[in-house]
Amino acid sequence: MKLIDLSSIDLNLLVTFEVLFEERSVTAAAQRLYLGQPAMSAALARLRILFQDELFIRIGREMQPTAKALEIAPGISVALQQIRQTLESSQTFDPETSKHTFAIGSSDYTSYVVLPKLLEVCRLVAPSIDFRLIGFEKDSVGDLLEQREIHVALGLFQNPPRQTRQMPLFEEHFVGLCRRGHPVVTQENMAPETFACLPQALFTLRRDDIGEIDKVLAQYNLQRRVVLTTPHLLILPTVISSSDLVTVIPSRLVTSFAYKDTLEIFELPVKTEPWMISMLWSKLTDQDQASIWLRQMLKSVCEGI
Repeated sequence: MKLIDLSSIDLNLLVTFEVLFEERSVTAAAQRLYLGQPAMSAALARLRILFQDELFIRIGREMQPTAKALEIAPGISVALQQIRQTLESSQTFDPETSKHTFAIGSSDYTSYVVLPKLLEVCRLVAPSIDFRLIGFEKDSVGDLLEQREIHVALGLFQNPPRQTRQMPLFEEHFVGLCRRGHPVVTQENMAPETFACLPQALFTLRRDDIGEIDKVLAQYNLQRRVVLTTPHLLILPTVISSSDLVTVIPSRLVTSFAYKDTLEIFELPVKTEPWMISMLWSKLTDQDQASIWLRQMLKSVCEGI
């Protein structure tokens, strides 16, 4: 069966046919489509050529459909309805009724800090929306966004990939964490040398024992002893509360821990620079209504963190 080349057809003629079929009057159809009667008559003439049939014949005061018009009318109506629904769904997003599933690229840290609040808010305003948390490597985040395996990524992005957009969410900084009653750590006057001598735990995904604090200590010609490295950030409260290890950890994370009665936060004796947690997304989804809603929700939630 030979396929019809739609590029050679004015699809507005299908709308003209639909309105004529409903109105049974060239004058009424022209008024409904905001056309002059000559333009409407010309459109009907083009429809007759397209379908090789009269389509509508004046009988009395009405334009009655031919057998051919009755045959094609249901298909044209369905096709136009599908087009309208497609256009409407691309322009509107109703979180109250949507059953959308969002994939968010997120580390343990951003998940722990951001997701509880996001779920709390969405329980009220978007009860049928689901979320999937996806771990990612920084080098692959651009591909994940471009391939739409994730809708947004949360984290520190100093060199964001091309074809992405970035929005700052909140600033973060490091604090020290030790068990309550630690024999060495005090809130006042701890020297950098004393801190460097303390046995320490380090959260790292790179499988090494070098963290940001080590770069700072190197400026003091100091090197710390890392007794434990772990890719599992959330085991640190238990480890720290039951040993003399200390750790350096993002401030928002430690203030959320449920072990506050056994842990103590201390100010680091060396200066560390704060950093910005941001949201990253692909330019391909920049105008997508569902993705816009998700980004707005994340921004709103993070403003209250």
